[in-house]
Amino acid sequence: MEREITVIEFKLPGKEELSVVLDGVLESAGIKTLGTPIREAALDAASGLTTIEAENAFALSVVETKGIDSAVIAREKAQAVKKSGILELVETRESLDSIGGLDVLKTWLVKRKDAFGQKAIDYGLPTPKGLLIVGIPGSGKSLTAKATAKVFAVPLLKLDAGKIYAGIVGQSESNLRLVIQTAEAIAPCVLWMDEIEKGMAGSKSSGTTDGGTSARVFGSFISWLQDKTASVFVVATANDVSQLPPEILRKGRWDELFFVDLPNQSEREAIWTIQIAKYKRDPKAFDIVQLSKATQGLTGSEIEAVFIDSLFQGFAVDQEPTDLAIAQALIDFVPLSKTMAEQIVGLRSWAKGRARFATSPPAEHRLRKLVV
Repeated sequence: MEREITVIEFKLPGKEELSVVLDGVLESAGIKTLGTPIREAALDAASGLTTIEAENAFALSVVETKGIDSAVIAREKAQAVKKSGILELVETRESLDSIGGLDVLKTWLVKRKDAFGQKAIDYGLPTPKGLLIVGIPGSGKSLTAKATAKVFAVPLLKLDAGKIYAGIVGQSESNLRLVIQTAEAIAPCVLWMDEIEKGMAGSKSSGTTDGGTSARVFGSFISWLQDKTASVFVVATANDVSQLPPEILRKGRWDELFFVDLPNQSEREAIWTIQIAKYKRDPKAFDIVQLSKATQGLTGSEIEAVFIDSLFQGFAVDQEPTDLAIAQALIDFVPLSKTMAEQIVGLRSWAKGRARFATSPPAEHRLRKLVV
């Protein structure tokens, strides 16, 4: 029978199909004109929806705002994406200014901010594939993934790799196809995979463990990474690089592999300034240089945790946080650099020669020695 049956794949509608749906809603609502920027914004916001979902989103926008509002449509798309239970449309406010340090990584991203535009296509640039960020937990990898979407000015999709796998035979592979189809329909976008090593840990499975499901899902994913032409920029983060299979680390899957280390002196100063201002305090009221020296070996998230602890201490006695309160919070604080000292040393050793460091080396390390 299969030779007598024609298989037709119904993809999610593109902008042309969505434009027809939008015209129908405008006509029924009696809206005669719609500016080109508003129209393009509405179609971009509706990308990734089915025609019925898009029609409902357009109609809801007309009811709520008496017109077409891309923010309402984007909100409805976020709800539609959540229904799948696999992807999440993240609304991010973080930018590169939210990250202390990582100058090399920031520069790399800024150089590619216009890589999805028509100008890049006319220039002959290939579509950027993505970025793999390896490093110590709490060092700013996830924050960088969020900021990437802000730099590119595109939507951010978060994929929980563990949710791909399902108990029904064939459902895991179907879930991955749904993720790829949705991401390519919403493109250009950033697809963020946090702690990718946990989702891909079973890639060496066999028929005696899970029937080879993890291996098939992993194989399909890396094949898509290699061959994709859609403007989907994948940002993956990993803490334990030893769990990553070698196939996913090679060039061609990613545009670059970055290693994020513990922040240095200047980076800690920047992190302190950002965190103090984040909680609506004046950084000038604190000795940033001394705080940076006192928190050597702490990650960015640990510095934030120390400052939050000082806020609680100040709140308990109805006072503003001070340098002394922060020093008291540091007394009993045990940083990750001590509890995971061996793992961090091993991670640094692995990164040398295999990954690009996200921070510029000290000036004395950059100087070349002349041999006479």
